[in-house]
Amino acid sequence: MKEKSEQQSTAPKRKKSTKKAKSTGKSANSASKANSAPKEKPKAKKPEQDEKAARSMFQDFDALSEYLTEVTGTSQEVLRDYFAKQQDLRRYTGELPADPMNINEAFQEVMKGLSADPGTVMQRQFNLWGDYAKLMATMQRRIAGEATKPAIKPPEGDRRFAHPAWEENPMLDFVKQSYLIMARWLELTMSQVEGMDEHEKKKAEFFTKQFIDAFAPSNFAMLNPEVIEETINSKGENLLKGMKNYLEDLDRGHGELSIRQADLKYFKLGENVATTPGKVVFENEIFQLIQYNPSTEEVAKTPMLIIPSWINKFYILDLQPQNSFINWLVSQGRTVFVMSWVNPGPELREKTFEDYIKDGLFEALDAVERATGERRVDTIGYCIGGTMLSTALSLMAKKDDDRINTATFFTAQADFTEAGDLLLFVDDGQLDAIEKQMDAAGGVLEGRAMATTFNMLRSNDLIWSFVIDNYLKGKDPAKFDLLFWNSDATRMPKNVHLFYLREFYQYNRLAKGEMVMDGETLDLGDVQIPIFMQAGETDHIAPHNSVYRTAKLYAAKGNDNVQYMLAGSGHIAGVVNHPDKKKYHHSTNTALPDTLDEWKKDAVRHTGSWWPYWIKWLDKVSPGIVPARHPGDGKLEPIEDAPGRYVKVPS
Repeated sequence: MKEKSEQQSTAPKRKKSTKKAKSTGKSANSASKANSAPKEKPKAKKPEQDEKAARSMFQDFDALSEYLTEVTGTSQEVLRDYFAKQQDLRRYTGELPADPMNINEAFQEVMKGLSADPGTVMQRQFNLWGDYAKLMATMQRRIAGEATKPAIKPPEGDRRFAHPAWEENPMLDFVKQSYLIMARWLELTMSQVEGMDEHEKKKAEFFTKQFIDAFAPSNFAMLNPEVIEETINSKGENLLKGMKNYLEDLDRGHGELSIRQADLKYFKLGENVATTPGKVVFENEIFQLIQYNPSTEEVAKTPMLIIPSWINKFYILDLQPQNSFINWLVSQGRTVFVMSWVNPGPELREKTFEDYIKDGLFEALDAVERATGERRVDTIGYCIGGTMLSTALSLMAKKDDDRINTATFFTAQADFTEAGDLLLFVDDGQLDAIEKQMDAAGGVLEGRAMATTFNMLRSNDLIWSFVIDNYLKGKDPAKFDLLFWNSDATRMPKNVHLFYLREFYQYNRLAKGEMVMDGETLDLGDVQIPIFMQAGETDHIAPHNSVYRTAKLYAAKGNDNVQYMLAGSGHIAGVVNHPDKKKYHHSTNTALPDTLDEWKKDAVRHTGSWWPYWIKWLDKVSPGIVPARHPGDGKLEPIEDAPGRYVKVPS
């Protein structure tokens, strides 16, 4: 790709606002100071906790006794809750599904495929023996003092084997290489099975990878040199603390392990995350609408409405002032609104995907007009919020509803042909199992169920690294805002979630022009407004090739104002990349050739964040300047301070 320096926005310069907001909340500046991550972590522990923490359990018998008593009591409570939950599940479903993902069926297909080709099986077995023979010979020469090259090396960037002992200690080096040989053999064997249903084969490959990751030697205390060092240095206290962390996570998951990725007590919504000043100006049973205070004297004429995913909470776009997209967008002179979806309970189990469009997005458009007096709105749809926005735009095109002026999509798909590994979770058997699971929970999918699915896509980074840190090393969870957000999952109503999985992932009806809503057959090609599609190079949830397919659908009927942009990194970091961080890169090409490879060939690569490039595009397609608007200026009275009540409801 061609190299080019970051282009600067040509939007009009805007002076800082001197108008006093009607809000009684903190100013943007004071909020920023108050909520920035402190250089020194505050001492939140009580005096007796500090005293207890300072007492080594292997120097003070009383401290050890107190610790073991606490662990024993917690374990009894966890076991009691676990068995009570199993009885509840049986009462709801009549049975406990032994294999909800139908993994057994996939591996039965693998065995049939292998038995049909014994020659390949024999060859693969000889290959395995040969690899182990090479390893044994290499290790023998090494023990004899000869300089040797390893029989196999970990993939570049594999942090599991970063400790020097994995190479320096012959025993650990042998264990590591033995594992890597078996892992490679299993993956190749699965990939070479012929005559299988493609979906079942990919499912078998995926869960084989989960098995391989689970049995890595780094996951075992007696083999992991980092754990061994920590055990020696702490005289074993790490293992006791790890057991306590394990029991606490079981207790928090009501008998199912809910691994903490961050310190859930350190972060407080509205205090040190989700701090951009604003007001809730509208609410109904499924969302609150937040309007943010301006920080410029003048703003763009057309207000901006952000439609986030309801699978996670909106404040991924407003973590802390130094990395907040919402705070940055306000500083660019935009009147910003965001939909904060409710964390639904069983009372909303009958809500549908169409309800989320009509009672959600359409109600929000009406509310923005009442707040600002502007009928037309610029929009941003993130992930599933973008999928819903695409559906709504298709419906609005059929109804001649022109209230949306432009649409920007953050890692959002409408064509799910190449939607990645998540397609493995949407066959009939698994969807039936998910439906039973939701029925057992009162008509909603518990937040941790979806979170576990996403974590499995990157199990070494999002599961096993935390197992090692939390339970083997006995570490306290990190004070990391992004991981805190990732742990703050939400529930989903049964009908909404099943529609999403079946109609989009399983049948891909919107992309095929087969989706019917409100009596209309939807077609993305009917949408003729400016479209900006952002994708992430390493996105494992909305793969960038899948997002490119969506861009092509928007351009199918002659819309020549559809732009696709490819950012460095993945589903989160590819979006949340503040310009001040000077991280990653992005590639642009205003053309939309037939294939993504052709697009990449002529794309221009820029260093740093893509936000300035996008705001320049937005200022061009959505011009006009008006005096700054404040919450309460229009026909909507403020209800409460941002971030509102809905986002604070835990799962």
